[in-house]
Amino acid sequence: MNHRLTQFSHGAGCGCKIAPDQLEKILSNSGNSSVFPDLLVGNSTKDDAAVYRLGDQGIVSTTDFFTPIVDDAFDFGEIAAVNALSDIYAMGGEPMMAIAILGWPIDKLPVETAGEVVRGARAACERAGIPLAGGHSIDLGEPIFGLAATGRVPLDSVKMNSGAQAGDMLYLSKPLGIGLITTAQKKGLSKPGDLKIAMESMKKLNRIGSELSRIKAVNALTDVTGFGLAGHLLELCEASGLSAELVFDRLPVFEWARGYSDLGCAPGGTARNLRSYGRQLHFKDAFERMLLADPQTSGGLLISVAPEGMSEVERTLTEANCPHTPIGRMKSSENKNPGVWPG
Repeated sequence: MNHRLTQFSHGAGCGCKIAPDQLEKILSNSGNSSVFPDLLVGNSTKDDAAVYRLGDQGIVSTTDFFTPIVDDAFDFGEIAAVNALSDIYAMGGEPMMAIAILGWPIDKLPVETAGEVVRGARAACERAGIPLAGGHSIDLGEPIFGLAATGRVPLDSVKMNSGAQAGDMLYLSKPLGIGLITTAQKKGLSKPGDLKIAMESMKKLNRIGSELSRIKAVNALTDVTGFGLAGHLLELCEASGLSAELVFDRLPVFEWARGYSDLGCAPGGTARNLRSYGRQLHFKDAFERMLLADPQTSGGLLISVAPEGMSEVERTLTEANCPHTPIGRMKSSENKNPGVWPG
């Protein structure tokens, strides 16, 4: 019997993340790791992964897991693994190995289906050139899956979200609209061709981050996931003490995004995101606001690059078959209050 995995979870993929403002409260009294001098990147700037100095290189460590984003078990495992490895690439690193995190409702879904999830994750890890070396599992009320991943990065190639400079140009390496299509799937409204395109995007490794990190003019990198483009751009703004302008018509967007929006397929994570940071998002058009807050699963890399590096970045993106048009720029923050403005 085939099971539609998305029917066994309350959310879909990165759309099930805790909202940014709630996460802020959770972490506010948890302390910090500033007493460890070799911890080069911790959680102080909400970066994608931790980086620890070990000799002349950095060890990158991250974890990411979520509820089913698609119905097929193999596809779910593959997408979840690619999404987790994205954090390594977003720091400019190369993954070394991963271990699996599995929660499974044993009384609702066959263990063989869980095996297909793990098989999909192993396929993604093999594409990245790393072993899926072990993991941990628990009996849980709804299915979850992800990875804890370890990577390495030369110290002079570490890219943090706090490095952006005023005047930097912004690029996004994958189209927006994943939250819309996955919600449409849960509602039985998605077209197979549209879903196929979205799945190809979610399965594409962000290994281009390792190449971009070697471009000196690239000042900051982050990946776009559950907080939407606006949420992750705001984290970059706050970490760098800047604001940003976006030209909406230049954003890479799946051609079917507006159609699913018109069908009412905005995920619950969109509303949570807007409640968290909507006051800092100075777009008035409802569709534009919705799309900028749309939770992405295994989304693209957001790249902040000095103007003199634009041609090299665009060439690198083009060779990787990624969108390569600048979508906006970083600017000085008005009144010390970071925000995202129409450009």
